[in-house]
Amino acid sequence: DIMQTSDSSHHGIVENSPYTTPYDRRVEGDQLGASWYFSRKEIEENSLSRRDGIDLKKESYLRKSYCTFLQDFGMRLKVPQVTIATAIVFCHRFFLRQSHAKNDRQTIATVCMFLAGKVEETPRPLKDVVLISYEIIHKKDPAAVARIKQKEVYEQQKELLLIGERLVLVTLGFDMNVHHPYKPLVEAIKKFKVAQNALAQVAWNFVNDGLRTSLCLQFKPHHIAAGAIFLAAKFLKVKLPADGEKVWWQEFDVTPRQLEDY
Repeated sequence: DIMQTSDSSHHGIVENSPYTTPYDRRVEGDQLGASWYFSRKEIEENSLSRRDGIDLKKESYLRKSYCTFLQDFGMRLKVPQVTIATAIVFCHRFFLRQSHAKNDRQTIATVCMFLAGKVEETPRPLKDVVLISYEIIHKKDPAAVARIKQKEVYEQQKELLLIGERLVLVTLGFDMNVHHPYKPLVEAIKKFKVAQNALAQVAWNFVNDGLRTSLCLQFKPHHIAAGAIFLAAKFLKVKLPADGEKVWWQEFDVTPRQLEDY
C-alpha cells in the first residue's frame, strides 16, 4: 500500500482526515494565503509528524528528500523551475497540515507535481506523470520500467494519484495560489549597476537552496528574494547600492536586521 492510511479504504484518508486550518489559526476574510505563514517555532512545535513520533531531524530529512525527488522528477518531465518550485511549496504546505507517518511523501510529491503543472500552465499528461514517477521511485529495481507498462499496475498507480489529488486539494483548502521570489529578485537586480549576471545566478541558487527548507512557510517571497540578494552580495563581495533616494533593501520593504535573520 503506497499511501498508508489508518482506514482500510483509500477514500477514508480524505473523509476522515484530521487536518484543520494549521494550528487553529483562523483564516480571516477568506484570505487563505495569509494562513500559510508561521514562525519557525510554530512549524516545529506543532508538526503533526512530531505527534506521530517523527523527530525534527527525521522530518528535515524527509522534507529534503521529497524536494530532491521533485527536482529530479521535474527535470525528467521537462517542466520549468517555477513549476518545480510550485510543486515543492504545495508539498511543504501539505505536510504542514498532515503527518509524514500517514502519507507516503513520494506519492504526495507526485500529486503536487501534477497539480503544479496545471497551475503554472505547463501541464504534463497524466500517463507521463505516472510512468516517470514510478520509474524514479523504483529506480533501483530494473524490472520497474516493464512493470509499470502492465495495464493493471498502471491503472492502480493512476487511481492512487487521482485519490491523492483529492486529498492534496482538500488539505490545501483548494488554495493553489503560490508566488515565488524569482520575479522580485530579477526585477530588483536589473536596477543595480553591479555584476548583474553573477549576482542574479548566485541569488537564484540561494532561492533554490531555500526551497528545501521551511523558509517559504515563514517568509513572503519578496523577503526571501531580499535575503537571497543580501547573501549573494556577501558571497561575491559586491557592494549593493546604498546611496541616492533609496537604499537597495527598501525595494523589498525589509530592514537590515530582518535580512540578517534569514
